Amino acid sequence: MTEVVAALIFRGDRFMICQRPPHKGSELLWEFVGGKVEAGETGRDALVRECREELGITVSVGEVFAETVHEYPDITVHLTVYRAGIISGEPELLEHIDLKWILPEEVDLYDFCPADRHLLPLLRSL
Repeated sequence: MTEVVAALIFRGDRFMICQRPPHKGSELLWEFVGGKVEAGETGRDALVRECREELGITVSVGEVFAETVHEYPDITVHLTVYRAGIISGEPELLEHIDLKWILPEEVDLYDFCPADRHLLPLLRSL
């Protein structure tokens, strides 16, 4: 099982979603910023690194929002989503092709990565 982390970052009553590029798996689907936990990292450390690499921002990582396990055809992931806040920087599209700040009731307007879809009912209820 591969450990993966993601950030639920709010700006007011909206949260950030990012669109994957066409040359990576789950191409053009929407997701929360994050990625794989590398050897020797905690989930929180990985999330700080991923946010810096993918968006050029520094985040503070808060409590766990949700966890899920999803089996893709080639990999099984244990996804932990943390609440996080931007402490420096403004998000840049360093890895993704688009970024949006959406309201919880707008989640059904976007096609999310399969693992993230497990979280949509929780997000709708925020």
